[in-house]
Amino acid sequence: MAMSTEIHLPVLGETRNASRPSFALPAAARTNSHVFHAMVKPSGAACNMDCPYCFYLHKTDLLGQSRQPRMDAQILEEHIRQYIEGQNGEEVVFSWQGGEPTLMGLPFFKTVVELQQRYRKPNQRIENDLQTNGLLIDDEWADFLRDHKFLVGLSIDGPRELHDKYRFTKGGQPTFDRVMAAAQRLASRGVSFNVLCVVNRDIALQPLAVYRFLRQLGGIIQFTPCVEPRDFSAAAPARRDPASAPVVGTSAARPGTPDSIVTDWSVDPDDWGNFLCQVWDEWYRNDIGRVFINLFESTVAQASGLPAQMCTHAEFCGKGLAIEHNGDVYSCDHFVYPEYRLGNINETHEAQLAYSDAQKAFGFAKRDTLPTDCRQCPHLKYCWGECPKNRIIKTASGEPGLNYLCTGWKKFYSHINRDVMDIVRQLGPLPALG
Repeated sequence: MAMSTEIHLPVLGETRNASRPSFALPAAARTNSHVFHAMVKPSGAACNMDCPYCFYLHKTDLLGQSRQPRMDAQILEEHIRQYIEGQNGEEVVFSWQGGEPTLMGLPFFKTVVELQQRYRKPNQRIENDLQTNGLLIDDEWADFLRDHKFLVGLSIDGPRELHDKYRFTKGGQPTFDRVMAAAQRLASRGVSFNVLCVVNRDIALQPLAVYRFLRQLGGIIQFTPCVEPRDFSAAAPARRDPASAPVVGTSAARPGTPDSIVTDWSVDPDDWGNFLCQVWDEWYRNDIGRVFINLFESTVAQASGLPAQMCTHAEFCGKGLAIEHNGDVYSCDHFVYPEYRLGNINETHEAQLAYSDAQKAFGFAKRDTLPTDCRQCPHLKYCWGECPKNRIIKTASGEPGLNYLCTGWKKFYSHINRDVMDIVRQLGPLPALG
């Protein structure tokens, strides 16, 4: 049975002292939006599952975490206070991830909502989202999530045989039935939830079977390509020797080959493109306006002249921090490595870290380090080189920094271009975001 940590709500001001980091919004923030986002890992890398493809489980060793890392009351209150204090938007979104955040237990999250109300600014709306594997979701959890309007992201990798191949417990037991039970419990109790699917090498070969299965669960579908260099557990993204990167199209730039730079379960670039094309065709013919897929929604928005709805497809990144259980702040959820540690919220206000020169440089590098092939690509406005963590190969001319999935993205965007333009014409001008 997973252990939980009970957190007692501190008395107002109990943790306050002169050394608490402070931050004042700049004068320009009175008229301009001053927002950032943080993905919080209250249980660190601890999880009750043992998925081989998980990009976070290894952080226990990499960061020297205990076997049961837990965010304590003082760190929790500091995060909530600083996160709200450092923003002036009408909405502040708290995101809870892991590891597996439900290992913290319900008392922790009851404290979360109490502290949020304590520090909330007048006329400010607080939202929460929780990414979970669903194994600990019982009736009490579901009722709490509904009552406090948490948006849940439930991880499920399609039908039983595909889901259970990589998503099993620490004891090697399959989890499909338990996750489906969680989905049914959430739905029956009126909890809003989206479906998160990691598209690995096997799943990419069955696009319609996976999509049709996930479609019936409702909610937004989020497809995440599985791309993991063989040394991902120790080597930070963008810190590898570019001279050793393989050239696009070579055997080393594909999974399942002796010289491959990625794990065997990583998705093949061309299969990723084919997966998206087939899902798009099914969605466009039968489900547009009824089923929502985050990548497709973002592509249409971008074609309409609006910003990307996903950080991976934006021109810049850097406004999405990761905060570990001990208060350490990192540049991004996928860059939780010592090289990308910005500081600790006990020492420096997290808003100051979010707007720091180091983080600005990290964000601008997404655009500024694009190879020439990307800058000249007709799909640049949709892709922007996708996530920097996946820029691990070279162009045909030998320039480093090309996205591992490049050929797949090109295939997808070429395939849907006419459809996207038709959708944009039918929609007409869209309202600006924000």
